[in-house]
Amino acid sequence: MRPFRGTPAALDDVDRRLLHELAEDARIPNNTLAGRVGIAPSTCSLRLRRLREIGAIRGFYADIAPEALGLPIQAMVAVRVQPTARSHIGEMTAKLAALPGVLNVYFLAGSVDFLIQVTAASPEALREFVTLHLSASREYAMTETSLVFQHIRSGLLG
Repeated sequence: MRPFRGTPAALDDVDRRLLHELAEDARIPNNTLAGRVGIAPSTCSLRLRRLREIGAIRGFYADIAPEALGLPIQAMVAVRVQPTARSHIGEMTAKLAALPGVLNVYFLAGSVDFLIQVTAASPEALREFVTLHLSASREYAMTETSLVFQHIRSGLLG
């Protein structure tokens, strides 16, 4: 994922409308997208390429239901890093993201350092994940696991 290399002011109303439409449906055909925003398809293609180049569009994703893959349990795991391991936080982010079942990793300011969204096949598998990958590691001072009862995806620009 590339970081945004611009300023919000660098995006005009057409760019914002394009981003809004893509947030609603990333699979929208270029001609349909151009028509909804009121620009030519060639202009739409050029604007989308620019939005990807500056990092305003970081990627296109399928929102897959973990239950469809046999992973009905979701949890948010708060992790505090040991003070002696803080110099390795950048490496830890990538390491955490690569763990099995990890959907998202958030590096935070505050009382915890990371919030990890994970999915698992069962409560036992979730416990095993936390125990094996987090609690057993000397890098982490504390973990706190919260089960997710429901997740509703909200459009960023909606």
